[in-house]
Amino acid sequence: MEHLKYPIGQVDIPDNITSKELSKWIEDIESFPSKLEFLVKNLTQEQLDTPYRDGGWTVRQTIHHCGDSHVNSYIRFKWTLTEETPTIKAYFEDRWALLFDTEEAPIELSLQFIKALHAKWVYLLKGLSEEDLNKSFVHPESGATVSLKENIGIYAWHCKHHFAHIQNLLIRNNWIL
Repeated sequence: MEHLKYPIGQVDIPDNITSKELSKWIEDIESFPSKLEFLVKNLTQEQLDTPYRDGGWTVRQTIHHCGDSHVNSYIRFKWTLTEETPTIKAYFEDRWALLFDTEEAPIELSLQFIKALHAKWVYLLKGLSEEDLNKSFVHPESGATVSLKENIGIYAWHCKHHFAHIQNLLIRNNWIL
């Protein structure tokens, strides 16, 4: 069950983040929209409404969640760049996943949204200075201070994490060539 929940393992950000790691993470964020779109382009409505694991979200909910989560992260970057160590706003992702737009809306809405959002986000990320990358926010639930550098790694992981959820479901059900 743990492998179905965390198919690539849990996020693990090194204490010392190199410029090579940052570049790779930004590349992961940049390539996510096209990889995701290619992965799900031939799925039927029934397949989109299949959970990736027992008790997990459907493929549709997972795609919409990525849009919701990533826009929250983008806003957190903006707050952190314009405020002094802000405490960010958390959101109830489990509740958002149950809203009708997440459960029912066409995935094309979020696929287009993710594509535009990631283009703008990556443009921002590629222009950050070392000073910018070391700016931090406080997460209200954990109390943890998270640098923008770390958050890039977290969201590169997040992209691959949910991609793997969907890809593994497709492989298990023989829906992928």
